[in-house]
Amino acid sequence: MWPLRAATGLSLLLLAAGVVLRQSQEPDELWGYVQVRSKAHMFWWLYYANNPTKDFTELPLILWLQGGPGASGCGFGNFEEIGPLDKEMKPRNTTWLQAASILFVDNPVGTGFSYVDDCSLFAKNLTTVVSDMMVFLGKFFTCRTEFQTIPFYIFSESYGGKMAAGIALELQQAVQKGTIKCNFMGTALGDSWISPLDSVLSWGPYLYSTSLLDDNGLAEVTAVAKEIMDAINKNQYVLATELWGKAEGVIEENTDNVNFYNIMTKEVPEMKSNEQENLHLIGLYQRHVKNMHKDSLNELMNGPIRKKLKIIPDSVKWGGQSRDVFENMAEDFMKPVIGIVDQLLAANVNVTVYNGQLDLIVDTMGQEAWIRKLKWPNLGQFNQQRWKALYVSPESTETAAFHKAYENFAFFWILKAGHMVPSDQGEMALKMVRMVTQQQH
Repeated sequence: MWPLRAATGLSLLLLAAGVVLRQSQEPDELWGYVQVRSKAHMFWWLYYANNPTKDFTELPLILWLQGGPGASGCGFGNFEEIGPLDKEMKPRNTTWLQAASILFVDNPVGTGFSYVDDCSLFAKNLTTVVSDMMVFLGKFFTCRTEFQTIPFYIFSESYGGKMAAGIALELQQAVQKGTIKCNFMGTALGDSWISPLDSVLSWGPYLYSTSLLDDNGLAEVTAVAKEIMDAINKNQYVLATELWGKAEGVIEENTDNVNFYNIMTKEVPEMKSNEQENLHLIGLYQRHVKNMHKDSLNELMNGPIRKKLKIIPDSVKWGGQSRDVFENMAEDFMKPVIGIVDQLLAANVNVTVYNGQLDLIVDTMGQEAWIRKLKWPNLGQFNQQRWKALYVSPESTETAAFHKAYENFAFFWILKAGHMVPSDQGEMALKMVRMVTQQQH
């Protein structure tokens, strides 16, 4: 479904929230469904860039991919991180629409407002996730010809980074073959689940170095991390995912429930599920997907937003199939995609890695560990670069990030940010977007 531009819904929401509108504040939007397979429907939401001095044709297009798998970009990424409005319907000062048009997609199918009519159709691996997105992107660029020549980037967060790597490689090949017409310029992997094992192995040392584990706690976390490593080495990926859930439990017990998304904020533990089937998987889902369906966002998406969109089927509830999405990907969850990043670099695709200093689930130490494993011939030269301190503005004296780049690879160390970098450090995230998309150095 490809509706005409529809800014009226946003106007009504803003007016209802008592916001005085100026025409220039109001981004044009589009949304719709694409059937990516028979009985598998993907929801997307596009906002045209909203910059006071530049038309959207002068700015790039960014596809945003959320994590989970099963967390909604159209919901969480949009209203909690980078969209024009926050979940209170107030304008966001650090929206990425100042620097780009944004395309949110609820993927894999079953996420957010996306849905499947048949439970056998949930994606079970990265291959299916990628092929579904290729169908979507093919239809998008065919129908929205105004974006075919505009620089196109894929930005991502968490498990979205793993999906972004696979999608970027497939898209690069499709563009070269001429099967998809777009100006693909690169991908940015934010706090990304590229190498689950490297993340897990770094949890103990990271928590120990920040005084959140003692010697006994470090020994316990190290022991369970070794169990996960053994399972992965034997290709027992479902077991590795279950043990990953166990490892998080061990960490919570030893750290008085540290917040996996930001070690400086307190996590209030959720009630444990009474169900006896795979408790570790249920715990993982509750911590990493349900966590992004908090009541206020859930009420917004299933209330005012659903009314505004007008095309959501009665049988579809936002987030209603998210647990199925997560559980169907259990075998794929702990598989690394370092090799895909190597292929991207070899194909001369621009790859950016960015990570929040206070993130635990995908801590920076773990990111640096998998980067050391790259077979990219220029890795030595990248490592020899001195990193540069970044500030949110010329007037600021506080270091907001460090940055290092060589050829087509870049890394941003974002200070005082957790797993959701744009939520924690919105100004620095926006500056990073401008740097990655070559609007600022």
